[in-house]
Amino acid sequence: MQRRLAAILAADVAGYSRLMGSDDEGTLAGLKACRELIDLKSKQHRGRIVNTPGDSALVEFASAVDAARCAIEIQKEMAERNAVIPENRRIEFRIGINVGDVIVDDRGDIYGDGVNIAARVESLAKPGTLCLSDEAYRQIRGKLPIDVSDMGEHQLKNIAQPVRVYSVWFDDAPPLALPDKPSIAVLPFENLSGDPKQEYFGDGVSEDIITELSRFSDLFVIARNSSFKYKGKAVDVRQVGRELGVRYALEGSIRRGGDRVRISAQLVDSGTGAHRWAERYDRELKDVFAIQDEVARTIAAILAAHVNKAEAERTLLKPPATWQAYDHYMRAAAAWALFQSSWKLDHLQETRRHLAESLNIDPKYARAYSLLASTHRVAWLNPVNEEYLTPATLDRAIRLARTAIEFDPHLPEAYAELAYNIIRKRDFEAAVAAAERVRALNPNFADYRLALVHFAVGDPAKAIEFAKAHMRLDPFHPHFAPLMMGQAHYLLKEYREARHWLREATGRAPDHQYGHAYLAATYAQLGRLEDARAEAAEILRINPKYTISGTQKRVSIFQRSEDILHLVDGLRKAGLPE
Repeated sequence: MQRRLAAILAADVAGYSRLMGSDDEGTLAGLKACRELIDLKSKQHRGRIVNTPGDSALVEFASAVDAARCAIEIQKEMAERNAVIPENRRIEFRIGINVGDVIVDDRGDIYGDGVNIAARVESLAKPGTLCLSDEAYRQIRGKLPIDVSDMGEHQLKNIAQPVRVYSVWFDDAPPLALPDKPSIAVLPFENLSGDPKQEYFGDGVSEDIITELSRFSDLFVIARNSSFKYKGKAVDVRQVGRELGVRYALEGSIRRGGDRVRISAQLVDSGTGAHRWAERYDRELKDVFAIQDEVARTIAAILAAHVNKAEAERTLLKPPATWQAYDHYMRAAAAWALFQSSWKLDHLQETRRHLAESLNIDPKYARAYSLLASTHRVAWLNPVNEEYLTPATLDRAIRLARTAIEFDPHLPEAYAELAYNIIRKRDFEAAVAAAERVRALNPNFADYRLALVHFAVGDPAKAIEFAKAHMRLDPFHPHFAPLMMGQAHYLLKEYREARHWLREATGRAPDHQYGHAYLAATYAQLGRLEDARAEAAEILRINPKYTISGTQKRVSIFQRSEDILHLVDGLRKAGLPE
């Protein structure tokens, strides 16, 4: 064996199982033509095809620039070919590129983290696009006429350190189409106070404006998770519009000093960059919630003048008693986001510490109760501390969600949390009712928990619909959305499609045991037993006490008995312990 530095291109067909299911002969013929294209472009750019199993390809290059040029030309030619093909029959590749050390055996096959990172990065790309690892991007930056979007750091499966990923987009292929109704992204307000501790204050104003606007059924509002990806970055709102698929962006700044606050806000057309509205508010700190309401209502009126007054009145949230309580809530939300990718106990404990401080200041703060319920639900589901699978922990999560609803009957995330938790008690009817209440309160509420409810009651098609809505409203979605997509496709026995989404989920959160469990079952159903056993080993690495009956059956609650039997069948084939 020998080692060398290489640029690795990994490609995979999006929706391969769906294409094969609808037209297997046509798909195979189209795939053959695509492989010929990859062969041709790889040779033109001095690449060496290492392997082309099934619907994927692996190509080695000596130069990252050559690899990127090859990928771009493949995607552009595929786009031209697909322009005359019906959308449901198009073959579209996801491509990922990484530069790293590889091991080469005597047959010419390559192994190592350099290859693994390329494959994980490929799973993050949208169909018809290209993603680069930070190492690959550093090699080509300034050498090719391309625009990229920073997707942030991702904790990739089996990779020790987080990897920053960049998405390449093409002028003639905008990644997201504009919705039919007025659409907006609220960017994080810039902190001009000169005090880093005030960051949470600005974040809080931005988040509450998102919450207020999202309650208008006539608006399409991007979720906080995606809007906040632009925090601290100098971005062109036209780029924001392309990446998030929205017509408008709201940007602003906050300067807080003593007991006064100055908030500046401006609404920008993301298509032209033109300013549609701007205002500055200079008020006492105690009036800041009134300012938020005023900004949200003004923008709603601009974007959807026909929103009736009664609906506008229902958008009001009861604010916490003081800004100190809100500050602690925002700090808890930041720690919670870290926990959901790292699954480290200290991040969970930090979340709870800030929530305790928040509730100590404002004992009726509904959002804090809802997030606290989430921390106990996750501790029940995952082996992070002694709460794992203890009945009292699940009961506590349900009780906290109900408390949040008691203090704010119009809080959608509290109903989503309640639905997600009571499904574990087999209260299917009440869980569906709570999920439906969420959509009635806030049509823009994007959350995987709604997908899980329909998945559990035996409606995987509806679960896919909700997961897709989550990913559209939150283009930088957490790993739970593709996890739900994969689980739902598994129930439908669409295993190749399930494999794609589950690979994305485990790539983003490699220490989440249930993504690996469904991926192990999926590989087993595909007859790929070696891959299935590798995923089974990952589960036992994360949780050495994992068993099918003692772990998976206790958390996987299905209304239909055939669904749990289907899952258990795959887990047994993967070799997991009973």
